[in-house]
Amino acid sequence: MEIAALMFPALFALILLGLPIAFSLAIVAVGAAITAFGPVAFNQLYGSFYTASTNFILSAIPMFILMGALLERSGIAERLYRVMNMWLGRLPGGLAIATIAMGAVFAAAAGVVGAVEVMIGMMAIPAMQKARYDNVLIAGTICAGGSLGTMIPPSVIAVMYASLAQMSVGKLLAGMMLPGLLMVVLFLAYIFVHGLLRPVPLAPETRDECDRPLGEKLWITAQVMVPVFGLIFAVLGSILAGIASPTEAAAVGAAGALLLTLANGRFSLPMLGASLQVTVRISAMILLIVAAGTMFMSSFAANGGARMIRDFIESAGLGTAQMLMFFLLVVFVLGFVLDWTANVLICVPLFTPFIREAGVDPIWFATMVLVVIQTGYLTPPMASSIFYLKSIAPPDMTYGQMCRGVLPFIAMQVFTLILIALFPALVTWLPERIVGF
Repeated sequence: MEIAALMFPALFALILLGLPIAFSLAIVAVGAAITAFGPVAFNQLYGSFYTASTNFILSAIPMFILMGALLERSGIAERLYRVMNMWLGRLPGGLAIATIAMGAVFAAAAGVVGAVEVMIGMMAIPAMQKARYDNVLIAGTICAGGSLGTMIPPSVIAVMYASLAQMSVGKLLAGMMLPGLLMVVLFLAYIFVHGLLRPVPLAPETRDECDRPLGEKLWITAQVMVPVFGLIFAVLGSILAGIASPTEAAAVGAAGALLLTLANGRFSLPMLGASLQVTVRISAMILLIVAAGTMFMSSFAANGGARMIRDFIESAGLGTAQMLMFFLLVVFVLGFVLDWTANVLICVPLFTPFIREAGVDPIWFATMVLVVIQTGYLTPPMASSIFYLKSIAPPDMTYGQMCRGVLPFIAMQVFTLILIALFPALVTWLPERIVGF
């Protein structure tokens, strides 16, 4: 167990030295396995690598990423933002509300966190600054809207979690729906109250959009929303109904995104090449981390890691509730050092046996883990959302403003987590009624 205890400090040391996460995981896994078992360790590590690389559910990830990459270039985002602004622009904090609403819809269509944030940020920042919105609110709104890709199905993180925990992808996606909707409502409520307390004059462009005749607004909305919701229904509906596997549904989504790109006149061979390039790069990164993470956890377990954690839980006298809090705290702390891929890969195989043994609903616990991962995504100083925003933000938007901007939305996420913990039916009610209907 001494080797298992040293694996995580060694991993963090390599990551802090700047080594890529996948290589850090693999190096520590190989070193620990050889120390414990000698040359025969490679047989075990090969088996772990092969199991990860042949996991059928994980083949959905490249298709979901391709769908998001195509939608990013399809022109749908610009038209969707215009529609949201047209209907919501007159509300207090209207542009910010439109940004969150667009983030929710696009998260449901794309399922990729970083792509959603960068996309809505590039459109919303100029519009909101022109309308004289405070940089703090702008930063918080864009980071929060982009983070919804974690909790709004279909989510790449959820697909990966379900495959590692060997649970139904459809049930996990269904369980996330009500908490994800609740989080969106809380975000919108905060922005609405903020807009009432600190009103911003309506920009002339927004007023012109809002003053369009009702018939014209309905026609523009139908042109934009019907294809988007059709794509969402095709992907999510086929999974929840049991008609298609996650991989098949993701392929349908990628094909639908390609059709939308063609319909909007945005298709070109360079655009397709760029989308495929992004897909290959991100998919290779994720799947390599998956394989290395599986090797790491296999080596950790073989060196007595699971027994070490069990001994800690028993010696600390942790009950079921305290154990769950401890696991969620570990996920949150690891979020400061690891990206979501490595976080899920390390924590899910480690915690799942204890969760099942304690009789805890795995869908309920998985949803809480995803909320914690999303909260870590926003939490400074190592917030991925802030780094994404910093890459597209204008010079006058400072790191301090970004950190202050995300704090209210972090509070909303923590409140959502508390409600899920107190009322498990928020997660467990829907899967029992719609999955496989």
